[in-house]
Amino acid sequence: MARQPRLTVTGYPHHVILRGNNRQDIFRTSVDFQRMLDLLFEHARAQGVEVHAYVLMSNHLHLLLTPQKDQALPKMMQAVGRSYVQVFNKVHGRTGTLWEGRYRSTLIQSDRYLLACMAYMDLNPVRAHMVAQPEDYPWSSYAHYTGRRTDRLITPHALYWGLGNTPFAREAAYAELVQAGISADQQGALTDATLSGWALGDASFVAGLQAQTQRRLSKSKAGRPFAARPDAPDSLA
Repeated sequence: MARQPRLTVTGYPHHVILRGNNRQDIFRTSVDFQRMLDLLFEHARAQGVEVHAYVLMSNHLHLLLTPQKDQALPKMMQAVGRSYVQVFNKVHGRTGTLWEGRYRSTLIQSDRYLLACMAYMDLNPVRAHMVAQPEDYPWSSYAHYTGRRTDRLITPHALYWGLGNTPFAREAAYAELVQAGISADQQGALTDATLSGWALGDASFVAGLQAQTQRRLSKSKAGRPFAARPDAPDSLA
């Protein structure tokens, strides 16, 4: 059966996952991590894609993106993927593919899932037992949102600005949100939707989207709203 085209709609946030082939490492050195961030910055700006959050793991990465132009997201991901592999193969003396096929993505309902998705991403290194706390991991956007550094790659979503009236209030509120974690149900919904390519939101949201595309948007009923509870193991980490 033919694969469905990816679901990409201008102006909506998308959770994107790109994995290494056979779960092999896609980052071997700090230079590799930084090169990926530089490429994401370059091609997101070139194509008109807002990067709200990211985490770069050793063998995969998560991105939270909003494309502002038609085809901006796939063009960005294609350019980043090709450019990164060319340099990675040359530097590390290897040939062939690096990625596990094409990237996976899901379009999410902002008010129900965006902050949950950001927490999900920031907690990946903790779930993988790489660090004890999200602030200990250098290759995510968590430090930007908690005031530890300024990250040129990041364009905060309006929902983040709504967390407080001052930078300190927003940073403290976001840190508390991540510390609280997400429910197993919410985590499962984010994982399943991204791997399957279905839209993630309530029935009204999905119905509104369906009016904009001929592509089928869901296999079953929409997920439930975010509730901050202790985290469970991440099947994508």
